[in-house]
Amino acid sequence: MSITSLAVFCGSRNGTDGVYAEHARQLGKIMAQNNIEMIYGGGSTGIMGIVADEVMQHNGKVTGIIPHILVEWEHQHHGITSLIIADDMHERKKKMYELCDAAIILPGGFGTLDEFFEMLTWNQLSIHDKKIFILNSAGFFDHLLAHIDRLEKQGFLYETAKERITVLSEPAQLLQ
Repeated sequence: MSITSLAVFCGSRNGTDGVYAEHARQLGKIMAQNNIEMIYGGGSTGIMGIVADEVMQHNGKVTGIIPHILVEWEHQHHGITSLIIADDMHERKKKMYELCDAAIILPGGFGTLDEFFEMLTWNQLSIHDKKIFILNSAGFFDHLLAHIDRLEKQGFLYETAKERITVLSEPAQLLQ
């Protein structure tokens, strides 16, 4: 499967470990160098802003989708290829799914987890069949992945989640 556009779900903050920002920079550079358009939440702060800046710095293409309510809070990015203002969070996520071939989840907070689980749920329900990657920078998602395994072992999943998720430890693994 060739990826031409990748939805990037991640934090509007940098987090406490410098590896999150470093992996964000590496991912942005890889995307630009491989002509993979970035589809993301449209903010300029945190690691979401870092990935977008890096894609743009390497002459890549970035489409941001931000809801009205977050324009001031996440500080809409003015230096990207295009910015779409959505009415609400649901429209934002729907548009991101429509525009991407696959998605990657980087460290982030509740919004990132919401986006990940909605994408995963839609995948499980065959609303879409897009590949979902988790960039497990410095083991950030280890506890979440263990909990997903627990969901399976306790009989709450219809199939193994590993069929739907590819876990990466380094950004360069995206190309493999």
